[in-house]
Amino acid sequence: MLRTRVIPCLLLKNESLVKTVKFKKYNYIGDPVNTVRIFNELEVDELMFLDIFASKENRAINFSILRDIANECFMPLSYGGNIKSLEDAKRVFEIGFEKIVINSNAFNNLNLIQEIAAYFGNQSVVGSIDVKHTLFGKEVVVSHHARRKQTVTPEEWAKELEEAGAGELLVTSVEREGSWSGYDIDLLKKITDSVNIPVIANGGAGSLSHLTEAVKKADVSACALGSMVVYQKKGMGVLVNFPDRKKLEEALQ
Repeated sequence: MLRTRVIPCLLLKNESLVKTVKFKKYNYIGDPVNTVRIFNELEVDELMFLDIFASKENRAINFSILRDIANECFMPLSYGGNIKSLEDAKRVFEIGFEKIVINSNAFNNLNLIQEIAAYFGNQSVVGSIDVKHTLFGKEVVVSHHARRKQTVTPEEWAKELEEAGAGELLVTSVEREGSWSGYDIDLLKKITDSVNIPVIANGGAGSLSHLTEAVKKADVSACALGSMVVYQKKGMGVLVNFPDRKKLEEALQ
């Protein structure tokens, strides 16, 4: 059994790091390269960078900042944000990233995942699923920074992404993102029961107990952290950090 991965999930806006709440308002966190230096010192195993407005604004990938990040980073990197083609993916990998994350553009062209997985291997592609609830409590898959509703259920889309060649899935609860209230365990469990590839929990982590719950109740293979690794505590100032290794191991046993 693989050790549960704990992945800082960092949000890019142009050349700055930001942190959102429920995909809406955002706060400035700092310079991404300086943040990478801190995570190097903390010996984090893996980092994920998502350019959160790239698809919504149909903005080109900022290869310059990705190059600066990769040149500074000692650990495996993944990137998501308006990857439209195999050529885009090739450039990201050539810079030094190990995985790409695809969300909105999979709805435009599911073959994109097939092409990239065929060229680089399934392990190189992370399918990203964002989910929110309607007023009546129905789960809805959304894209383009939660601005567009899709017609598939989360479980259906998870299966389609797996069949297309995604090697793992990043599942984010829009309502819980930035809330510190814990992951959406019911949603995560539905997804892990639907697919045979690793699932990364995202959106809502506020304590180590939330990670324990996601691993033990929802069978996720990894947990992504946002607010917990860029703020001191809920409602307090910016502080790039990572959970104590011993406490983390105890929480994930």
